[in-house]
Amino acid sequence: MFDITLITVGKLKEPFYLSAAAEYAKRLKAYCAFRLVELPECRLPEDPSPAEIAAGLSREAELILSKIPKGDWFCVLTPEGKALSSEEFAGKLRDVKLSGKSGACFLIGSSFGIAPQVKAKADFRLSMGPMTFPHHLARIMVLEQIYRAEAIQAGSKYHK
Repeated sequence: MFDITLITVGKLKEPFYLSAAAEYAKRLKAYCAFRLVELPECRLPEDPSPAEIAAGLSREAELILSKIPKGDWFCVLTPEGKALSSEEFAGKLRDVKLSGKSGACFLIGSSFGIAPQVKAKADFRLSMGPMTFPHHLARIMVLEQIYRAEAIQAGSKYHK
């Protein structure tokens, strides 16, 4: 069974986000071995300087890089990434599976972004589009799209 790991920086607190995330994680288990890795966000001052942000992202990067499963295809979610339709995303994930990789790892960085050294390690940079979303909602959206991609590949009626 194909492995999918979602690494997130920051934890969900609101019950409605927790419930939605749990539902998609449960659904995904029908298609893959799904694992969620939550990492702590680096604490920064109320109005951090660019240097403080860069230092915080660098500290987060060390932990992130240590959690990426060896040999997995690695995708970061970032505004400067490529926007894909759900069908294109499903095709991308299918191609990863056909390439012989045993897993895919997706990363949602902290509210300040992702360190350049982590982005440099990515096999693919994916954008959720030009709109700005709450950080916690992004997790639900990514989980839903991974689930949708798996459902499309399986020929499920979920995707209409």
